[in-house]
Amino acid sequence: MSSLRRRRPSPAAVPPLEDDNLLSEILLRLPPQPSTLPRASLVCKRWRGLVSDPGFCRRFRRRHRRHPPLLGFFQVDDGLSFVPSLKAPDRISPERFSLQHEDLVDRFFSLGCRHGLALIYLRKRLQLLVWDPVTGDQHHIAVPPGFDTDTSPISGAVFRSAGDVQHFHLALVGSSDGQITQAVARVYSSETGVWGDLITTPLQFEDAAHFRIAVSTIKPAVLVGGSLYWLLDGSSGGILEFDMDQQRLAVIPMPVNGLRFVHFSMIRADGGGFGLLVLSGFSAQFWKRRTNCDGVASWVLGRTIEIDKLLQCEPELNGSQLILGFAEDNNVVLFWTIDGLVMLQLESLQSEKVLGTKIMAHYHSFESVYTTERGIGGPEAVLLHNT
Repeated sequence: MSSLRRRRPSPAAVPPLEDDNLLSEILLRLPPQPSTLPRASLVCKRWRGLVSDPGFCRRFRRRHRRHPPLLGFFQVDDGLSFVPSLKAPDRISPERFSLQHEDLVDRFFSLGCRHGLALIYLRKRLQLLVWDPVTGDQHHIAVPPGFDTDTSPISGAVFRSAGDVQHFHLALVGSSDGQITQAVARVYSSETGVWGDLITTPLQFEDAAHFRIAVSTIKPAVLVGGSLYWLLDGSSGGILEFDMDQQRLAVIPMPVNGLRFVHFSMIRADGGGFGLLVLSGFSAQFWKRRTNCDGVASWVLGRTIEIDKLLQCEPELNGSQLILGFAEDNNVVLFWTIDGLVMLQLESLQSEKVLGTKIMAHYHSFESVYTTERGIGGPEAVLLHNT
């Protein structure tokens, strides 16, 4: 008898684009350019509701965090001004990332950007400001005990753990005394609100004249794997390595002596690891830090490129290039030339001019997933509403 029973018809399958969960998964896979979500929001009211949902925006940022677009550079001089690097309709207006803070009229140090956050040392307050330019959120953290803030410079770096778009860590480095005989470091967690233990390593005098070595605030730190690297000031310079996994500080010598800070950049080396890009005449050399089977680390010279041809400079202007910045996630070096600022992607070796400025200054790259449509496109923003 059961075989004679009529089977109930199965419910009709929901078309893929009518399923909000499936549609959200599709939209999450759109490229992380600033105009992407505003364009998607113009399709219909339902799409706009999905892409404007705070939970979706968090997932979108988390998915693309490892490969964020290079939105531009913060020009560091008397203040912080944003120089966009993308073309319309993805171009972010400089006014969108304007930091309003009373202490920026006094002495401050921009210590670099990473994972969508900017780190600023407010010297007058002895505080560290962690600023999210996209959301406008600001966090103030007092400099912890163990650092000499009177006569020695301090630097730092902000970063997020993998997959975390809410909390951040802050690594602070400096010296414990005015004589700068040792480097010190501590790490802060925004999740716990607590600083970690003080970590130290000796800083040796360079020669009989007792030139001091100190952490430089000129170039931001570079994050490679689980280690941060800072430039050291001094007659022969050097690099301070902070291995956060091993909780260890070490000083690395430079592969070439007598380099000016505008003639080299700390980078992520070919194939992974820590490296340097060094200007030498009309060429640029790639150096990589490599550890042999006995655990001994040394510098190895890799490829050399003809930098003047790649930057497409006029023949009479060759040899006038300077390095002013580096973008970690996009592997892009920012050069100053007499003809203007030029970005060079180190893998493809493709160059692109940065429009709008020729000023020689310090530039800190800002790489982030931009999930708000406000301030996108400049004069050409009307393109978003004509598609």
